[in-house]
Amino acid sequence: MVIYMHVVDLGKYDLRSDLIIENNSKDYVKESYQEKDIKVDYIKLEKNNILNKKQGDYITISFQDITDINNFQMVLKVLEKELLRIFSLSNIKKEAKCLIIGLGNSKSTPDSLGYETVKNIIVTRHLYELGEVDKKYRNVSVLEPNVIGNTGIESRDVIMGVIKEITPDFIIAIDSLSASNIERIQKTIQITNTGIQPGSGIGNNRGELSIDTIKIPVIAIGVPTVVSSAVIVHDTINYLIKKVSYHKKNFLKDKLTPSYNINYLKASEDLTIEEKKELLGLVGGLNEEEIKELIYEVLNPIGYNLIVSTKEIDFIIEKLGKLLGDGLNEVLHEK
Repeated sequence: MVIYMHVVDLGKYDLRSDLIIENNSKDYVKESYQEKDIKVDYIKLEKNNILNKKQGDYITISFQDITDINNFQMVLKVLEKELLRIFSLSNIKKEAKCLIIGLGNSKSTPDSLGYETVKNIIVTRHLYELGEVDKKYRNVSVLEPNVIGNTGIESRDVIMGVIKEITPDFIIAIDSLSASNIERIQKTIQITNTGIQPGSGIGNNRGELSIDTIKIPVIAIGVPTVVSSAVIVHDTINYLIKKVSYHKKNFLKDKLTPSYNINYLKASEDLTIEEKKELLGLVGGLNEEEIKELIYEVLNPIGYNLIVSTKEIDFIIEKLGKLLGDGLNEVLHEK
């Protein structure tokens, strides 16, 4: 039997990630630092970059956990520091009026990050309209435009109408994102001053909101909350290879013994090409990108490349909304 391998046309498949850190951006990282389990990467892009991303500043905060108070506070401290950085890079003045937009769908938990965040924002615009407000509080308003499926109105149309009416000096947009690595789901915050496209978390771009299109700075904050089935299959194959390589070095050479409590992900061992072919057959001879392309080619045409989230998504979204809300309150208002 002869099996022919061919070049996959990726134009009809969605291999996207909203996270710049997942888009071969290593050469663009200007600064990185680590605080315990929290890592921060700062990337600055100029025009016509090979990543095909908008010019501007990108900050990625990677963490392991925010479900307990200690980890929550550590991530919150880093988040506040990086929000202040993006404010400075975007020339946001102390007295500038802010509109915070919670994008997404409140009826869909993975897409409700924006809704959960604006619930925690200290709103002051109406107080400014009524009279004098303590100057330590910035003029802040919030908007939940919802999605076209619920309202019949494009999010961007709602946003543009509100902007025209209240004339904010800058916008902060919160949205759920997608990732191309399951390790980043609910464990990464991306902050950028390049703007946002409502619906981008599920590949449904409805119109760009940026300083280029609305003439005021737009800071976008997002967390990946979903991943595709193809990504899960691809990552599982990689984990399988890591587990087998770990066993070959540390246990019996020809037998997989149970090791449920061993974290093999940090092991440096890897299988040779011959060993990968022995384990996975023809697939073992493919490189990383070819395996990913093959999985998409298998799942997409039959409609099984599902968008997936974690089982505890409701709890995590609530925590993330609280985290982003507290961080924004801290940097927008003086305490």
